[in-house]
Amino acid sequence: MSYSTLISAAELQSLLRERKPLMIFDCSFDLAQPTEGDAQFERLRIAGAVRADLNRHLSAQDPAQAVNAGRHPLPQREVFAQWLTRVGFHAGMQAVVYDRQSSSFCVRLWWMLKWVGHEAVAVLDGGLPAWQAIQGPVASGPVVAATPSGNPPFQPGKLLARLATVEDVRTHLNQSSLQTLIDARAPARFRGELEPLDPVAGHIPGALNRPYSDNFGPDGRFKSPAQLRAEFDALLGGRRPATVVHHCGSGVTATPNLLAMELAGLGRAALYAGSWSEWCSDPARPVAKG
Repeated sequence: MSYSTLISAAELQSLLRERKPLMIFDCSFDLAQPTEGDAQFERLRIAGAVRADLNRHLSAQDPAQAVNAGRHPLPQREVFAQWLTRVGFHAGMQAVVYDRQSSSFCVRLWWMLKWVGHEAVAVLDGGLPAWQAIQGPVASGPVVAATPSGNPPFQPGKLLARLATVEDVRTHLNQSSLQTLIDARAPARFRGELEPLDPVAGHIPGALNRPYSDNFGPDGRFKSPAQLRAEFDALLGGRRPATVVHHCGSGVTATPNLLAMELAGLGRAALYAGSWSEWCSDPARPVAKG
């Protein structure tokens, strides 16, 4: 059995006992202190986990290798697949991704693996705290270098995730029958009352606001599919789920909204990875507030 959306801590423990082909990725990160994720990984992680850093591994460092602009540009699919190969991941593996920030960052890797054609990837529901709650094995300290794999998961003709470009978003702006934008940032940032990260405050005209944190219960796990469905139905107000394009500040925290829609049975929507940080970089693009 493979997992393609969520996996519980108990289910992950069973996979480890059965010695299934598996790789666990620790995506912990702190936007305010970019090196803190590495420190957290060294202090405590799920035993056997591989480090997946938002800046170094899940974003393009070289603009020539980037798919989009913005604060966390996606690397080209081939470049990302090369990193997966270097850390030993191959097409026959189950991937499990987690963090310790309420799934704020790990769903980015979940989406990226779909994007290169790998369906068997799941988010550890509840993250590291859920693993600790069942006393799953943990480790600390430096990690031994990985053995590269010879069977990369990249399938050039297979796209299991939809990527919207800035041109796509602008072309369909205010065409509600073709595009429904959902912004995952906090309400004050969406309204343009404050902007701690980007040079311009506000949002893309016509966008709806659903903070990504609304997808989780008090225990840090995703809400039930029924509850998520009711909340998204209310937000969409009759708009077709197939028209949804998720975004946020830099294409990271939009992904929990995307996964939540899938859990709700509303299909796999598109991601505008450049998000607000790319959109607001051009003063010719319109900005809304309120």
